[in-house]
Amino acid sequence: MPAKQRTAKVSRNPDLIRGVGKYSRSQMYHKRGLCYQGQKRRQVPEVQFYPAEDVKKPLANRRNPKPTKLRSSITPGTVLIILAGRFKGKRVVFLKQLPSGLLLVSGPFKINGVPLRRVNQSYVIGTSTKVDISGVSLDKFDDKYFGKVAEKKNNKGEGEFFEAGKEEEKEEIPRGKKDDQKAVDAALIKAIEAVPELKTYLGARFSLKQGMKPHELVF
Repeated sequence: MPAKQRTAKVSRNPDLIRGVGKYSRSQMYHKRGLCYQGQKRRQVPEVQFYPAEDVKKPLANRRNPKPTKLRSSITPGTVLIILAGRFKGKRVVFLKQLPSGLLLVSGPFKINGVPLRRVNQSYVIGTSTKVDISGVSLDKFDDKYFGKVAEKKNNKGEGEFFEAGKEEEKEEIPRGKKDDQKAVDAALIKAIEAVPELKTYLGARFSLKQGMKPHELVF
């Protein structure tokens, strides 16, 4: 049998000079179609966009708040002693617990200067003294009642800003809240005056004297 003739192998990358091909390695990679074969084998993920600055996302509040449990020593009409704040040492009458868990109390204002206000039960001591508050109307008092009304800020001029010796005007209490305070005080004072020396007891400020041991005191 005659021998098969061998065909000369033609290179896809002919030499320009000995050892130097006409096409580079990357050009031959594309010419041979390897880049397209690789795309069929695996999908290259798309480039994602990332912001240059961190974007803050609010966390979802999935907590179900439980109403604050009232101490057994605090019941409507109980006289409390305030332990902190502007009225520290004052005795007040507990009226009711608000939805927020805070305590609604009053001095009354006419006796010791403590108006209707909210107090955290962590900062009060319950005493054994009680006042009959069955005649006090408390339906209108809630947490919104004590909220502050947002007011628009007026831009002060340069002359008004640098004016020396000018005092800021005090925040005026609405007329409606003054009337509510008088109505609560009138009902409370009527019940307080029915008990001998209770008015004097509420008007006196509590304080520890020398030799008194707080853990041995009975309120």
